[in-house]
Amino acid sequence: VQLQASGGGLVQPGGSLRLSCAASGLTFSNYAVGWFRQAQGKEREFAAAIRSGNTYYRAPVNGRFAVSRNSAKNTVYLQMNSLKPEDTAVYYCAAGRAIVSTIRTIGAYSHWGQGTQVTVSS
Repeated sequence: VQLQASGGGLVQPGGSLRLSCAASGLTFSNYAVGWFRQAQGKEREFAAAIRSGNTYYRAPVNGRFAVSRNSAKNTVYLQMNSLKPEDTAVYYCAAGRAIVSTIRTIGAYSHWGQGTQVTVSS
């Protein structure tokens, strides 16, 4: 199983980025897929997830981020709009058998991608 995250980069405040997470060895539609982020010196935290067509967001990103899935491409996306400097972090995608009550929990995800850096700065 391999998850490949991509799409990070440097963007100005207020800008947008779209992250992609492509999977091999598993079918995303059978799993919860989460996006987590880790800022320098801080713990990894939940950002967003998709499970059975339902989406979940961390409060500070709700309304600015959107997670979606393309089943034909076995890829999950994280569209990030109105980016703020505090969104700067390494973003990781992960897949697991998370249920609704554990969708925000790192331990509920068994497969992780390598991370992609997002830097929001002027």
